[in-house]
Amino acid sequence: MQNNNLYKEIVNSISAHVAIIDNRGVIMETNQAWQNYAQENGMNQTFDSVGYNYLSICEVAANLEEDASLVANGIRRVITGEIPEFVTHYPCHSPDQKRWFVVRVVPIRDEREARAIVTHENITPIMIMQEKLKQKESELLQEREKLEETNTALRVLLRQRDEDRSRLEETVYNNVDRLVLPYIEKLLQGRLADTHRTLAEIADNNLRDIISPFLRTLSSLGLLLTPQEIEVANLVRNGRSSKEIAEIMNLSISGVDFHRKRLRQKLGIANTQKNLRSFLMTLDNT
Repeated sequence: MQNNNLYKEIVNSISAHVAIIDNRGVIMETNQAWQNYAQENGMNQTFDSVGYNYLSICEVAANLEEDASLVANGIRRVITGEIPEFVTHYPCHSPDQKRWFVVRVVPIRDEREARAIVTHENITPIMIMQEKLKQKESELLQEREKLEETNTALRVLLRQRDEDRSRLEETVYNNVDRLVLPYIEKLLQGRLADTHRTLAEIADNNLRDIISPFLRTLSSLGLLLTPQEIEVANLVRNGRSSKEIAEIMNLSISGVDFHRKRLRQKLGIANTQKNLRSFLMTLDNT
């Protein structure tokens, strides 16, 4: 008798709603939490639910809730020994609040009769937290998509900026190289007083310094060299001497040497010991 009272006290202290059912699904006993829940929700039967068939209640509810049919099937499988335990969760919302419960069914080890313990635990705080997490994940996903769209737009703008800068560099280089430097070269090839030659060379060097940062971004020697310089470069690469080039191009030897000097400047080897022909031959392999 004393053990039975202790058992009831323990079961009644559990926050989960507990019911013991027989092999037909009839409720044999419930704990205080079960009874309190029944009273709070205005159930139309005795609050302890003893004598009511839990499986029948589930089958009636299955017409409205698919989870009820799932629970009934789980109870039967536990009672028959098909499975050792059945666990699932389900919504049980009231008009004024959302609620979720987890139901767990385990067998009672009794040789005389197959029985089972059904417990319903309120997991509403956990489910609400999960809903909030899902909402937050959805918001974060939307923010990430916005950031990706922004990054894509920025990449397009940066690419456009680089293209605009490249076009500007090419325009500046071409304008100086085609419209200014050839005239300075002609001046330097002509007869100038020492003072005038010095000024022309200063202007020539300064202009080349201005456009030199642009040269690194130009993709072909066709933009870098004048047609005459390209012809001289091809002849130098083929091993022609300055005298031979002068005869072929109908230039003076000093004119060819002038082009050689300009080639070394434009190719970035003016102040090095690199051989012009050797350097030009390496360009075939780039």
